[in-house]
Amino acid sequence: MSLIDYGRVLLRRGWIVALLAVLAAASAYVLSAQMQPVYRSTQRVLMQPARADFGLTEASKTLLGNHVAYLDSEFVAQRVIDSLRLDMRAEDLKRAVTIVPDPNSLSIQIDVDLPDGDLANDVAREWGSLLIQYRNEENQKARREDRIDARLQDVARYSLLRPRLLINAAAGALLGVLLAGVIIFVLEYLESSVVRSRDDVERGLALPVLAALPDSESR
Repeated sequence: MSLIDYGRVLLRRGWIVALLAVLAAASAYVLSAQMQPVYRSTQRVLMQPARADFGLTEASKTLLGNHVAYLDSEFVAQRVIDSLRLDMRAEDLKRAVTIVPDPNSLSIQIDVDLPDGDLANDVAREWGSLLIQYRNEENQKARREDRIDARLQDVARYSLLRPRLLINAAAGALLGVLLAGVIIFVLEYLESSVVRSRDDVERGLALPVLAALPDSESR
């Protein structure tokens, strides 16, 4: 098929593309709006060595994994539940928390995903505070010049994690366009064997049509 033929197909079948795109986008938007929203709160904790020499800095990076292992436990989750008086199980709360170390900035990021944004902020802040408390206890066992302090780097703030209504609607529209393309391809394939005009004959036989009999209604 030439570009002109494709253009004719789009003009003839374009309504299918538009209809399915709108229906799919609307369906994705409505279904997403009915989902329970989940908010993500992020709390960053900065690990600050007492002195800026290479040895203590490298030790701080090495200890990041130890700190993550300490935080990523049901024991800490239970302490957060007790502190905030939450009606949750430790394993459920732990599944809602993601802890990621960043050796480049000597920090630990705590992400909390919960249906309540304010509660997510409280949990993230409390989780970070427990790390600070842990570091203070460890510092009591070390010399002052070898201590590594933990400090909240910023204020925990939440944002909507899911559903993303506009993104889901756009994805639905794209899916509708793809589905419409498949339907149009099938329709064109089924109709390709139907002869309606002399152009169809010439295209199918690769021969010119020299004459054609008019239909009875045109006489």
